[in-house]
Amino acid sequence: MIDANYAVLRVFRGLFEGHPYFHRDSSLGDRVASYLYEDLYVLNKSTRLHERVDTRSRVLNAQNLTVGIPRRRGDGTFGERVPVAQAIADEGFAVARGPVANIEIGAETKILAKAMIKQIDRVIGDLVRQTEEFTRKGGHPICVGIVGVNFAPRYTSYEGNRTFPTDGKKYKHPVQEAEDAISRLLQRAAPGFDEFLILKFEASNMPPHPFSWEDENQTLLEYSALLTRLSREYDQRFQ
Repeated sequence: MIDANYAVLRVFRGLFEGHPYFHRDSSLGDRVASYLYEDLYVLNKSTRLHERVDTRSRVLNAQNLTVGIPRRRGDGTFGERVPVAQAIADEGFAVARGPVANIEIGAETKILAKAMIKQIDRVIGDLVRQTEEFTRKGGHPICVGIVGVNFAPRYTSYEGNRTFPTDGKKYKHPVQEAEDAISRLLQRAAPGFDEFLILKFEASNMPPHPFSWEDENQTLLEYSALLTRLSREYDQRFQ
C-alpha cells in the first residue's frame, strides 16, 4: 500500500478496511483531518510551519475551539497556541495539541459512503458553514476541504444490529450516485475553500471489508500536490 506514506490516506483507509464502518460516528472526520498537519510536517516544504511545530508555538486545537470566540466544532483546526496554555505532546506525533488563540489552517472532512444524493444538501451546507466559521471574527485562515466519495458497486450500512444493503433501485449503489455527488460538491462547496480534495474510493462495508482507491496513483498525486500548495501558501500568508 503505497498510500501508507501519507497519514491522512492511511487513516482514511483504516476507517473501512478490515472492519465495519459506522457512519454515525462524528469523530471519524476529526480523526482524518487531524493527520493533515502530520503530513505537512513530514513533507517539510514550509520552513515556518515546521519550525513553529518544533517550538510548540503552533498546535492542533485540542478542543476544536478558539479561546474567547464561540464556534461550532470544526475538524482539524491548527493555529497559534495560547501562550499560558501547555502544549500536549503525544507519543508518535510531531504536532502537539493545545488551545489556540486563532486558526491558521482549518480542515473539514466529510465522507459520503451511501445515500449520497439524499444527504448532499446537508453535507454541502455543513461545508459552507464551516468555511464561514473558520473566517469569522477576523483572521485569514487557509480553509481545506476533504470529501471521501464511495464508488463501490454495492454497500451495506449498519444501524445497531440491523443491516441495510443497497439494491440498485430504491437504495442506490454508491457507484450510481458518486459522479452526481462530486459534481454538486465542486459546484456548490469547493469555491469556498482554498483547497478542496475529493478522495475517490471503493468500500463495500461487507466482510472481509476490503478497501481500495479508485486510482491510487492519482490519489497520491492529488494529495501530494495539495500538501505542496498548502505549504507554500502558509509561508506566504503567515510570515
